[in-house]
Amino acid sequence: MSPRVLQFLDARRAAIRSRWIELLFVEPVNSPLANPNTMLFMLDGTLDEVFAALRRGETPREVPVPDSAGAPNPYLAYFRAGTQALHEALILIQAETPELDPRERDATFAELNTVIRRLARREIEGFAALCQYPGRTEGVGTT
Repeated sequence: MSPRVLQFLDARRAAIRSRWIELLFVEPVNSPLANPNTMLFMLDGTLDEVFAALRRGETPREVPVPDSAGAPNPYLAYFRAGTQALHEALILIQAETPELDPRERDATFAELNTVIRRLARREIEGFAALCQYPGRTEGVGTT
């Protein structure tokens, strides 16, 4: 991502955060952990990770959209809302920067998608793995 576009995106960080929260509250809640108030604590850290990865320069490549195979994973709604908030910000930047080369525009979206999907995949799969841990249950619930 070009330093200029990254600077514009960084300048919109507060607006991205606000929009992410707004979108998170309209996402369907599929479990108590997916309650938007429960997920808010992660926002600043997630944005820090997204911007750090963009500053490092991620090589755009196809990263599959994370899926939790129908399980109630709270990160699905969280990252859907975040992806939309980041995309909206990037679209506004592009609309305000008509001199932006179409190849640069496409590359910027590809890089942003790579970063978001890698991060989402890590969190979604990590949560899913934690929930599938075949731990011992003997004695649980008995007196």
